[in-house]
Amino acid sequence: MSDPHQQSLEMRRRELVLRSAVQRDAIMAHLVPIAEKVAKVDRVIASVKRYPMITAAIAGTVTLFGSKKIFSLFARGVTLYTLLRKI
Repeated sequence: MSDPHQQSLEMRRRELVLRSAVQRDAIMAHLVPIAEKVAKVDRVIASVKRYPMITAAIAGTVTLFGSKKIFSLFARGVTLYTLLRKI
């Protein structure tokens, strides 16, 4: 038979193990959204590394024309494309 001190230590150890499991679960619940965002950024970076010339061309176009002008041209292009597909 173990003495009361040993029993107290064992009970305290179980409480600490249970508390650490709860804390671990809480940390994981908070990290999941962050991990998803990091994964998205990682995919973008991988695309940039895979196609550096296309990325440079897009960045240069945005720098030269501005984002509003590019959006306007893109919208016109999509409209023209849909009209030509119907013909």
